[in-house]
Amino acid sequence: MTIQAPLPWPYPRWIAHRGAGKLAPENTLAAFQVGSRHGFRMYECDVKLSQDGVPFLLHDATLERTTNGRGMAGDKAWSELAQLDAGSWLNPTFQAEPLLTLQALCKWLGERGHLVNLEIKPTPGQAMPTGHAVATSVRQWWDTRLPWPLLSSFEPEALHAAQQADAEIPRALLLDQWRAGWLDEARQLACVAVVPRHTLLTAEAIAQAHAAGLRVLTYTVNDAGRADTLWNMGLDGLITDAVDHFEPQARAESTPID
Repeated sequence: MTIQAPLPWPYPRWIAHRGAGKLAPENTLAAFQVGSRHGFRMYECDVKLSQDGVPFLLHDATLERTTNGRGMAGDKAWSELAQLDAGSWLNPTFQAEPLLTLQALCKWLGERGHLVNLEIKPTPGQAMPTGHAVATSVRQWWDTRLPWPLLSSFEPEALHAAQQADAEIPRALLLDQWRAGWLDEARQLACVAVVPRHTLLTAEAIAQAHAAGLRVLTYTVNDAGRADTLWNMGLDGLITDAVDHFEPQARAESTPID
């Protein structure tokens, strides 16, 4: 295999999962605020489209788990989604915390010089329009004095659509299991990184990706011993729920972008 030099990497190593999605309602502004208070300067979150094409943050296809709404989120207009309570499910102190648009998130991040990994999380059957919309929205709303968001997805179609919409915005292939041809797939999509589930990772797999010029991130690591093992293997970025536990490392290594 021809070894390729990886591209310069502008992102912090420590990434807060869904904002700080265990200490505050995941994918809401409150979660990003908590992550920031714990010293994180980069976050992971999930983006999908409302029925009328507004990109907003939500992990599940349905509303029941994390809001007081019901049904498929992608079947609702943003005017309806904007009225939902996305906080009380976690703790009554977050009552009436709303769902968050991608536009509002980009504004909040830009004001603070913080970065983000946007997972394109389409409603089933909406991979291509969601990938396209996320990329074009980032182009419109991102503060270009900062490094671009990293767009990731488990769905190659979504990444392909993002690539077609705006090839400059970097992409990463998410993997919940190894599959034949994963490395070629990442190359064909012109990805800059792969993001396998942490239990899949070995030093050999990380070295293989690095040799192909790809960075390696992983999800979701909450154990300090496992984190140390992965750093020693050469990992480039770690997504965690344990933002309070890893606060000292995040403060030391996730410095703001000037």
